[in-house]
Amino acid sequence: MKRLAALIAGSVLLASCGSQSPASAVRSWVHSSSFVANSHQLRLDAHQAAVALRNAGASARDLHTVCAVLSVDALAANASLPTPDEQLTNDLAASYNALGNAANVCYDAGSSARLRSRALGFLVAGVGGLASSALRASVVERG
Repeated sequence: MKRLAALIAGSVLLASCGSQSPASAVRSWVHSSSFVANSHQLRLDAHQAAVALRNAGASARDLHTVCAVLSVDALAANASLPTPDEQLTNDLAASYNALGNAANVCYDAGSSARLRSRALGFLVAGVGGLASSALRASVVERG
């Protein structure tokens, strides 16, 4: 019985060595990944893309410029995955993918109203995903 108690106590002690709480792990990831700054930049990029997509006079060159920037920033943010929280990782991956899809469709939209509308739909999904992911990160950080 004493051996079992010692084994359990040792296992608990060993398991706690070097472990980090989910809140602390997510807090550390948010800081090291520049999540807040990246999310802010992606929202700005999405706004610029949306303005260009809604402007019927915006040329294909105009769309190429704003959509290429969005694509690069979405890829850079995606490179910070995974997070320590599986749900947050999944939510952010979906958001970054939607923004990447928006950038790709936007880049090819030219004067096509249908493609411009489709790109706007991806932008809405991506930005909405960023908002829900920020909320998830905040909740997990607080424990």
